[in-house]
Amino acid sequence: MKTPFEHHQPGLTSPAVGSLAVTPSDTADLASAIRAVTIGGEGVIAWLNLRGEEQVTGTLPAGTYPLQASRILATGTTATDITGWV
Repeated sequence: MKTPFEHHQPGLTSPAVGSLAVTPSDTADLASAIRAVTIGGEGVIAWLNLRGEEQVTGTLPAGTYPLQASRILATGTTATDITGWV
């Protein structure tokens, strides 16, 4: 299908073009870097940013949050039902 957006460069504030279910892991990177996460269950998210630096949120309610990540860490992550947005 042809779209009117095919020649537009997507930016970080553009709508997501894909999603993936996230299983937190301390050793495995995500299949693709993500630009945001949705969590279905309240909790903390620990992740590696695109520079490989560990980051940790405070306790977040269920919702969608912008963050760029190459990995969602198992250690420190208590949020559940995580979807990554590409």
